[in-house]
Amino acid sequence: MEQKLLNSPQSEVNVIDSLFAEMVLDKALLDFRKKKIQQKIDQSLQDRNKREFLRLSEKLKDLS
Repeated sequence: MEQKLLNSPQSEVNVIDSLFAEMVLDKALLDFRKKKIQQKIDQSLQDRNKREFLRLSEKLKDLS
């Protein structure tokens, strides 16, 4: 049976790969959320809905 040590180089690579993958996913999710809010902001401008525009603008600013 193969035994892996906690401090082995392979273990460090796996941790780094996992962290990198998590960062990529977090960035993709953030970009997706921003895009959706921007689309809703555009719609609120077309609808001339000032209240919704201001609410969404704050939400977008909080994400940035």
